[in-house]
Amino acid sequence: MLHTSKCLPGGHGLAPALLKRAATVELDWDVRQKSRFDATDSQGRTLGVFLPRGTVVRGGDVLVAEDGSLVKVTAAPQPVLRITHCQAHGTPFDLTRAAYHLGNRHVPIELKPDFLQIEPDHVLADMLRAMHLTVNETTAPFEPESGAYAVGGHTGHVHAPAPVAATPHVHGPNCNHGHDHAPAVQPVAIQIHKHRPPG
Repeated sequence: MLHTSKCLPGGHGLAPALLKRAATVELDWDVRQKSRFDATDSQGRTLGVFLPRGTVVRGGDVLVAEDGSLVKVTAAPQPVLRITHCQAHGTPFDLTRAAYHLGNRHVPIELKPDFLQIEPDHVLADMLRAMHLTVNETTAPFEPESGAYAVGGHTGHVHAPAPVAATPHVHGPNCNHGHDHAPAVQPVAIQIHKHRPPG
């Protein structure tokens, strides 16, 4: 068994020539969301995959074996429900509503511009049809959203908070905010006495 404990998201940093020569392994979603599993690659080698807990493997990722060899992962076609809006009575916005209701149920969902995909579930299929959506059973690779706080991040980059323009601090007569000011200096009245010469 060939052990691997490293996964390169999307094969990042690898030369195209290396990726072209790499062995491949086809895995369905159930396996790819596990951090420990066995698989057989296209060269007939048995792989023992031991990744950091919480790692999710995506189609296009590359596993690096202990001997330095590379294994490119492809998402295996599997049974899914493909959800589209009703062409006769609905609008594309219906998909947004469907994604909202599925998200409330914490259902793994693949989002595409013109359809959604979920794993087969007859209860959810009935709910979606009652919302006037079209639900068809098909076989296709399944790549659900990983979520905003997913471990292992396949986002590719991180957005820093947008810089906030400094607003000048203007004090007015009703300036009543919470920071401290040094006490105001009170003006001191000075009286000047003119002395007349005796006369």
